[in-house]
Amino acid sequence: MTASSPTEDPAFLADDDLPLRGIKVLELSHMIMGPAAGLVLADLGAEVVKVEPLDGDRTRRLKGSGIGYFPVFSRNKQSLAVDLKSAEGQALVRELARGCDMLVENFRDDSLVQYGLDYASLSAANPGLIYVSLKGFLSGPYKQRTALDEVVQMMGGMAFINGSTGAPQRVAPSVNDILGGTFGVVGALAALNDRQRTGRGRHVRAGLFENNLLLVAQFIAQHQLTGTPPVPMGDKRTPPWGVYDIFDTQDGRVFVAVVSDANWRTFCRDFLPPGWSDDQRLFSAIDREAARPWLVPAVADILKAWKTAELCAALEASGLSYGQIRQPHDLLDDPHLNAGGALIPTTMPDGRQVAAAALPIEFDGRKAGKRLDPQAIGAQTHDILRGLGLDETRIAQLVDQGVVAV
Repeated sequence: MTASSPTEDPAFLADDDLPLRGIKVLELSHMIMGPAAGLVLADLGAEVVKVEPLDGDRTRRLKGSGIGYFPVFSRNKQSLAVDLKSAEGQALVRELARGCDMLVENFRDDSLVQYGLDYASLSAANPGLIYVSLKGFLSGPYKQRTALDEVVQMMGGMAFINGSTGAPQRVAPSVNDILGGTFGVVGALAALNDRQRTGRGRHVRAGLFENNLLLVAQFIAQHQLTGTPPVPMGDKRTPPWGVYDIFDTQDGRVFVAVVSDANWRTFCRDFLPPGWSDDQRLFSAIDREAARPWLVPAVADILKAWKTAELCAALEASGLSYGQIRQPHDLLDDPHLNAGGALIPTTMPDGRQVAAAALPIEFDGRKAGKRLDPQAIGAQTHDILRGLGLDETRIAQLVDQGVVAV
């Protein structure tokens, strides 16, 4: 891994050039959807305070496939550890919200009412507050249900189309959590722009189920237009192009995409024996799609003689689309990602290090980098309370009473 430090790399925006600098955000969230939204806002320059229980967000303690959640979604955030079940803790967070531009939460509907941290209560004291609620479902009969990414993948058709008949399979990444959280940010930024005109905030809601709907909408439209349900990807892959497949090489596998007629002529010229470009059975994209039963095996027989690196280099030189089949951790050594600053060195509170992904956005050729590593539980509690006007004696009392942790 050769990822470079954002603080030293000109590929990253300077702190005073970040687009959301000066925006204050309070994050009351858990697991992935809320932290994902908070990450986007924090990376873009907002001052994000993550409110955690006294023993910390539970993602800090996850193992196995969940061990990566905390280091990936927690950078650039301050940590305030507070007991929200105590009246004093609730009052502190309400006071903090009075001075914020946005609040992000992904708790069950109405669960924050008991703490006076719901939209109605907070907007009464801070009319300009943009309150972002990240939920399982938007308005409708399911609104009060709880949901997880995997739940909506199952009920929303994504697991069906991704698996095989009789064996639905979830998409491995938390696509609905991450994209759903991102849509929450889209709504928040739209509301922030509108606030310049009206002076008032808004209650923005984003839903996992509706996000899933957007992701499978193309398959719904396909069924409506053809009358035939789409076949699960695990049953039979039916791409709309003649060569759009994974091919074995001498030492690996490469996905090759030959889409347009111009692509086909180039592919014939650089990779296939003489005469292929003149075959009338392959003149158009429609012809090549119809010829897939014999075309794909024939191309596979030719490409298997190549070594992976040499084939990729030749495809690159020809300007054709391709991708070597890799595992996620192989990306740590990807020259493009390393050169472009897409991998951000991240140190966890216990000293362990990972390379986390930068936001896939550039502003004038520069990415948003890291200002703060994932913090220890309550690392900024003391400074935040001082910012609210509490003196050292009062802070010590709150610590002794178990209201906050520093």
